[in-house]
This record gives sequence, structure tokens and C-alpha cells, in this order.
Amino acid sequence: MSLLRPSTVVSAHCDLPCGVYDPAQARIEAQSVFEMQKKYQANEDPVFRTRAVIIIEERSHLAKQHLWTLWTDYFKPEHVEKYPQVHDLFWRATKAAGATGAKSVDPETGQKLLDLIDEVADIFWETKGGKPS
Repeated sequence: MSLLRPSTVVSAHCDLPCGVYDPAQARIEAQSVFEMQKKYQANEDPVFRTRAVIIIEERSHLAKQHLWTLWTDYFKPEHVEKYPQVHDLFWRATKAAGATGAKSVDPETGQKLLDLIDEVADIFWETKGGKPS
């Protein structure tokens, strides 16, 4: 059995070395959603609008996936202790990503998602000791 035990035990804050997580990934997708919602509103062509809805749905789902990864893989109990609003914030952000993609072509919903991701990013960078320059 000693052959199966590691000779060195290590621990890490993240599932992978720090630096692989970044709320910018979610924000890029949400920015695409927001911009496509604006384009949808400015265009009457039904083919264009159908394509826009598909892109909105895909990008909002990707934003939600990036948020879930941050929430479930990066944030640890010590973060929740310091930032007790973090679970509610992620719940609202992931719900906004889902609602934006599945139910809305209104840019206001895209802006709401961006605002929530910005709140997540503020907390994230505080936990990392500040945004890199």
C-alpha cells in the first residue's frame, strides 16, 4: 500500500494552479450577448434576427458556464466567510445569464448580466490581492 501513497503531499487553493480562473471569460461572452441584443433590436430582417437569437443563446450559456466554474471551482469557504453575498451574487448572475439567453432580446437584460459579472469580478480580484497590471 505504501507504493500507492504519494511521497509528497501538496495543497492548492484552486483545482489547477492559480491564474487559470478569470471572470473576464464570462464578461466577454456577456458583452457579445449585449451587443447582439442591440443588433437584434436595430434589424427587422427575420433571418438576421433568428441568427441573432441563436448567438445570444449560445453566448449566454457560455457566460453561465464560466460563472459556474468560478463559483464551484475557485471560490472557497474562506471567500464566502469574507464575502457572505457571494452565493447570492452568483445565483443572480447565473440566473441572469440563463434568462438573458432563453427569454430576452432586450439589451437591458444583457446590461444587467454585465453588471452582475462586474460585481463578481470585483470580489474575485479582491480575493487575488488586486487586478494584475
